This record gives sequence, structure tokens and C-alpha cells, in this order.
Amino acid sequence: MASLDQQITDSQKQVAVTQDKIAQVGTTLDRLARADAAAAAPALDIANATLAEVHKHSEAMNANIAELIMGLDDVTAGFSKDFEQMRSKTGWESLVGIFARGKSEAMRQERLRTASIDDKLQDLISKSDVITRLLQGQLDVLNDQKAKVEANLSQTLAEREEAVATLESLRERIRAMDPQLIDLENRIAATTDPSDRTRLETELANANKDHNALVQDEQVALARSQTLERYIEAGKTWVDSLQNQAATQMVLINKLQTDTRQRVVLYDALTKSLKTAQQQDVAHRINEIGVKTDQEAQTAMAGIGAATNDRMADMLEAHGEHMVFARKVLEEKARADERFARRFAEIVEKHDKNLYGGQ
Repeated sequence: MASLDQQITDSQKQVAVTQDKIAQVGTTLDRLARADAAAAAPALDIANATLAEVHKHSEAMNANIAELIMGLDDVTAGFSKDFEQMRSKTGWESLVGIFARGKSEAMRQERLRTASIDDKLQDLISKSDVITRLLQGQLDVLNDQKAKVEANLSQTLAEREEAVATLESLRERIRAMDPQLIDLENRIAATTDPSDRTRLETELANANKDHNALVQDEQVALARSQTLERYIEAGKTWVDSLQNQAATQMVLINKLQTDTRQRVVLYDALTKSLKTAQQQDVAHRINEIGVKTDQEAQTAMAGIGAATNDRMADMLEAHGEHMVFARKVLEEKARADERFARRFAEIVEKHDKNLYGGQ
């Protein structure tokens, strides 16, 4: 599998491609809303083809980002193991401690001081922030396009109402002419006078001319109504697509933001655990020194112990508040993970079963 950095780069490229396709559809539909709808069918076909490409690119983009998010989870899961190793002394440090406890403790403190867990966590949080900004930018584009398409759709709906009204008016006028044409044809068939017949035929020719003009206008109005109807359906489809894409982006953003908060809590908890372990080691050393000192030193140590107990009580009280907050974050993460897993079930299964590269 590619590195997290490479996956982020790939995701940035895919987002750029998807946004370009989204802009193409938006521009085409916006132009249709302002153009003569009767001549817009070819452009509408182009918009539909581009819409299919948007779906393809969006699926690829979201799949890449979903896998990237799961990669961040994998790295986070490794932190506990790293911290557990740091809590304990290494075999060499324990061996040195048999002969020189001070040297052993100094070695452990130096190892903790130079440990890279903080850098690793900050790098992970930084990557999460980059991906979140990427997703937020995509969400902003989707919402902006949705607002534009909805405005154009309202305009087109109004235009189609006018087109349908015009079409119905023309059809009513055509229906009203039918009895007149039939009457003229019957009168022509019944007359024997050449002069009357010529006059009636002239009337019929003029009436047919008006009738044909209305029929032609009806065909134009029908074509316009049908094209507007197709554009309306395309607009509705596009709005629905944008809403679905936006929902996916919000699921991904929510999981990333919740994960980041959880990582901060995790790091804080593990860091305090490290400090507590080190303090315990120091406390044991102080206690051993205290046993070997005289009564005066023991009295001083008692004072120190009382102060230490006060500080320990403060720490325990703070720990309780910290655990309440941590539990709340973990509950939020569980809900975010559930939404994510439901939305990206296939990707989660591929990740969990290590099916990369399979068919």
C-alpha cells in the first residue's frame, strides 16, 4: 500500500479533477438556464455525460480518502504499544540498574526525552487537518453548486409553466378552428356556383394557412416544453447528486474531526501515564533514601509526603474530570465510526481482510 503522504497527494489530485468536472456540469446547466431551451438539447446531453464522470471520480476520490482515514486509524492504534514500551525499562536499562540504579534511571529519562511519539502524533494530527481542509473545500464547492443549480431550476420551472400555458393556448385556438375548416369544406362541396366556390376556396386556403401556422407554433412550443422538462429532470438529478456527495463529505469530515479529538485525548492520557510511572519510580527511590536517613530527615520527608499527597489528590480529581471528557470523546468516536463503516462498508471490509490488489 502507498504511504499516507502519497495517499494524501493522490486524494488532492482526485479532488481537483472532481471539482473540475463539477464546475463543467454547473457551467453547462447554468448556460442552459439562460439560453434558448429549444436549442439546448446537445448541451444537455453533454451535461449528463459529464455528470456520469463526476460520479465515477467522486467514488474514486472518496474511496481513496476512506482508505487513508483507516490508515490513520492503524497508525493511532500503534501508539498504545509504543507508549507501553516506553513505560517499562528496557532489558539493558534493567541490567544497568542492578549495578547502578541512578545510571539506569538517567538512561530511561533520556530515552523518554528523545522519544518520537509526540512527533508522530503531531504529524498524524497534521495529516488529519490537511485531509479535513481538503474535504471541507470539496463540501464548500458542492454547496455552492447546489445553490446555483437550485436557483436555475426555479427559473426553469417558471419558464416551463409559461411554455405549457402557451402550448395549451395554441392547442385551444387550433381546436377552435376545426369546425370552421369543416364548415368551409362542406360548403365548397355543396356549392355549384363557380363564383361562390372560388370565394369559399380562397377562404379555406387562408384558414388552412392560419391553421398551419398555429400547428407550427404548437410544434415549436412543444419542443421548448420538452427540452425544459429534460433540463428540469437533469437539474433535479444534479441537485440530488450534490446532496448525496455533500452527505458523504460530512461523514468523512465528522469521522476525521472526532478521530483528531480522540488522538489528542489518547496522547494526553498516555503522556500522563508515562509521567505517573516515572513519578512512582522516583517516589520509591525517595522512600528508600528516607529509610536510611535520621529522624530529622524522616520528619522532613513526612512533610514532603503530605504535600505529595495533596498534589496526588488534585491529580486524581483532575483525572476524574479527564476520564469523563475522554469517555465522551470515545462515545462520539464510536458513533462516527459507525456512520463511516455503514457508508463505506466495502472499503472497511477490504481493509480489515487485507484484500488490496484483489479483484
